[in-house]
Formats: sequence, C-alpha cells, structure tokens
Amino acid sequence: MLLIESTYGDRVHAPVEEVEDRLSALVNRVYAQGGKLIVPSFAVGRTQDLVYDLARLIRSGRIPKLPVYVDSPLAVNVTEVFSRHPECFDAEIRKVLRETGDPFGFDLIEYVTRVEDSKKLNTKKGPFLVISASGMAETGRILHHLANGIRNPRNVILIVGYQAAHTLGRRLVEKAEEVRIFGDMYPRKAEVVVMDEFSAHADKNGLMAWVKAFSRKPEQVFVVHGEESQSLPFARRLREEAGIARVHVPRLHEEVDLEGGKA
Repeated sequence: MLLIESTYGDRVHAPVEEVEDRLSALVNRVYAQGGKLIVPSFAVGRTQDLVYDLARLIRSGRIPKLPVYVDSPLAVNVTEVFSRHPECFDAEIRKVLRETGDPFGFDLIEYVTRVEDSKKLNTKKGPFLVISASGMAETGRILHHLANGIRNPRNVILIVGYQAAHTLGRRLVEKAEEVRIFGDMYPRKAEVVVMDEFSAHADKNGLMAWVKAFSRKPEQVFVVHGEESQSLPFARRLREEAGIARVHVPRLHEEVDLEGGKA
C-alpha cells in the first residue's frame, strides 16, 4: 500500500535551472523601480533555499548588493542550525562553503529577531527585500510587511510555496483586488509573482517518476494531500500510466479498512 501526496498532481514546475535567472531578473526589476520585494516564506527549508540562492546571486554580481532581511526569529534559529551541520550538505553547498565559508549569506543578509528592528522595516524606503513568516501569510510578521507594502505598485509580493484555499496567500496568488489584513480591507496595488520552483512539493512528473521507480508496484494507492483539481487527475494518471488498478482519492471523514484494503 502507498500513500502519496498530490499537492501539484496536475502541474509541472519550470526547470530548476531557470530559478536563478527568474529570481535575478525579478530582484533587478524591483531594485530599478525602488520597490520592496516582500516574500512570505516558511521558516524551515524554504527560507534557507532562498537565502542560499540570493547569496550566490549577490556574490556573482547578478543582482546588486541590496539590503536583504530575514525577519523571522524561527528562520534565524533554523538557519543557524543548518550552518552548524555541514556534514549534511550536498556537494554543491560544500563547494560554496569551501569558497566563501558562508553558504547562507550571514555576511550579506541581515537576520532580524528583535520586534523593534522588525517594525523599523515598515517605514524603511526601498529598494530592499524582506523574507518573513508565515509561508501562507496567515500569521506572523509577514502580515505587517504586507499591510505596509501592498498598496504600493512599485512593490512585488513573491509567492514561493503552495498556498492553501481560503488563506491570504491564496488570495494573493489569485490576484484579488482587495484583501483583508488584521480585519481591514487593503487594495492590492503591489504586483504578485509566483515561483513554484521553490516549493518542496514535487510536480506531477516528479511524483510519477518516483512511483515508477519502485521495484515492486504497489497494489493499492491512496492519493492524499491535494485539492481535487490536483488529486483526481493524478489518480487517473496513476491508473493509466503506472498501471495501478486500485487508486483511491479519500473523501473528507472517509474511513478505510487498511487490513482489508477497502474504502
């Protein structure tokens, strides 16, 4: 039996090789227009991916050395933990570590923990970039940055992860003209850019490749963790392309007899 997620079960991410090109072009554009690049980001994993790429782009001269702030106490602590365990790094990051001694840009990026320093960013003029939690823009310091920056057309809100239905992040992805923050309505004048390439969730091709690599085909598959627009097409693809007859997309509150394999 296999349980498999389907967050992006019917989508294909752009090639990873294009990530730095897209990110550098976006940062340069925001810098030229004197705006703020506001990034809601999960504190664990996603933020570290971003600061790693930003540090590489700054050091290579592909983007200007603009102020970059990581405004999340948890993200700061997690990044520090990452830096203490180079034995876990892959070959690419170990190479950067040997060359710079600082793959997470501690010498280039300001990590904000104090509330007073976070508040100062709300009145700071661009250009600068701020990465803050939460990743779906539902709680945390990111709400203050959005409230203070969403009405400025020079600013850009960069979405780098999946946004669940009914969250502020999802409404931003859908380019809502007005959004509610702290109980008040704000007109959205800032541009919204989505880069799914940073997501920790594989796309439909990645998920399918993983299933096909099994030496023994699973007899029963439950497709979970996905909206119907993603889970149902992926379930159909598992039947047609992977040749798995018993593929089930559970309904809310549905009970399944795992021993008998019946839904």
